[in-house]
Amino acid sequence: MSTIDNLPPLRDVINTHDLRARKSLGQNFLLDLNLTAKIARQAGDLTGCDVLEIGPGPGGLTRGLLSEGARRVLAIEKDPRCLPALAEIADAYPGRLQVIEGDALEIDPLQHLTPPIRVAANLPYNVGTELLVRWLTPKDWPPYWQSLTLMFQREVAHRIVAEPGSKAYGRLALLAQWRADAQIVLNLPPEAFTPPPKVSSAVVHLTALPQPRFPADAAVLNRVVAAAFNQRRKMLRAALKGVAPDIEDRLLAAGIQPTERAEQVSLEAFCALARAVAAP
Repeated sequence: MSTIDNLPPLRDVINTHDLRARKSLGQNFLLDLNLTAKIARQAGDLTGCDVLEIGPGPGGLTRGLLSEGARRVLAIEKDPRCLPALAEIADAYPGRLQVIEGDALEIDPLQHLTPPIRVAANLPYNVGTELLVRWLTPKDWPPYWQSLTLMFQREVAHRIVAEPGSKAYGRLALLAQWRADAQIVLNLPPEAFTPPPKVSSAVVHLTALPQPRFPADAAVLNRVVAAAFNQRRKMLRAALKGVAPDIEDRLLAAGIQPTERAEQVSLEAFCALARAVAAP
């Protein structure tokens, strides 16, 4: 599909505005508007939602989100070269696209958004994981967003949805699955992008849970999980000895054998351990 609206095909937009993807910005552009519309549909019914998009580039996903009926899109773009192309999209969808130039890690989008809010983005590779962690660890829960529909390197996507016992299982899986339902909804080969990255990509859809899946103090859970996976080859009684002097007793109280390793322990068990560690 060359177009989903009255705007030019993305390849023409890139040529017109001389938008060559920059490795320093983690840019890889999706040029197939059929594909960007498909990604937008993975975010669910957008007709009554504001959508936050990070790193829109020439606007392929932006156009997909708008054509799929997003009430409003707030796009944060660090690369000033992309702003004229995004301005053309804003003109084609009057009152429905706001573009802010700047670094998504430094901008608070909430003052520009009205609930319900969804996040959808082909995230720049160099900031994707950091943004996800921020969205999953707000001070208060539930968060301002209903769902996250995000493109990652496939390796990162697998870490988000990983289960105990797998090599990909770690802090990111626990963080995501404690407070959200996470699933891979789309796989994309390198040739879908310009320029083609060296790795495959995947779209992950996360739906915020009304409350965490199991009770635990967020700070204690994070400390326990971080310590466990920072030395994931060690038995937990050794990896967690700095967490509590009587860690073996607390592991047993949580139903965990002290000789187990971090990748063997389920989310529910880690939450039980966090409660045991927090107990007097």
